[in-house]
Amino acid sequence: MEYYQIGKIVNTHGIKGEVRVQATTDFPEKRFAIGEKVYIFKNQKLVKELTIKSHRKHKQFDLLSFEGLEDINLVEDLKQADLKISADQQDELTEGQYYYHEIIGLDVFDLEGNELGQISEIMQSGANDVWIIKRKQKADLLIPAIKDVVKEIQIENHKVIIDLLDGLDD
Repeated sequence: MEYYQIGKIVNTHGIKGEVRVQATTDFPEKRFAIGEKVYIFKNQKLVKELTIKSHRKHKQFDLLSFEGLEDINLVEDLKQADLKISADQQDELTEGQYYYHEIIGLDVFDLEGNELGQISEIMQSGANDVWIIKRKQKADLLIPAIKDVVKEIQIENHKVIIDLLDGLDD
């Protein structure tokens, strides 16, 4: 079965078994809804399946608790674990919408066909996502994922075509 990252447990919170999660999903309300199943991975290995008992926002983090783990001592070993969902938990997206795992790893080209690098990470910045493009022998390139810059996404060809506007590659 395939699994997809939706967050990382960065720490515990309080003494009642809550964990602090750095979300990597555009759908935290759905992914972290009470009763939803999540899968805990450590070192790329499935450790356990858990059911979400509570969810709330705190600063830039999502705070979660899990059924049967209502004590800090029971969640202490979850620090730095990855939170994932199974492939069958994903919804069908409308045309023009993509999951992060579909975008990360794509090759990036400018309008002239020059290869710029590969998308290595996506940062959430509030107004729009920012794609980090890993380049050979150059510093990473940060581009906003907006229509003025991202001209075409070709999942089947494993590439993205962008308009490298003035000031983006300084």
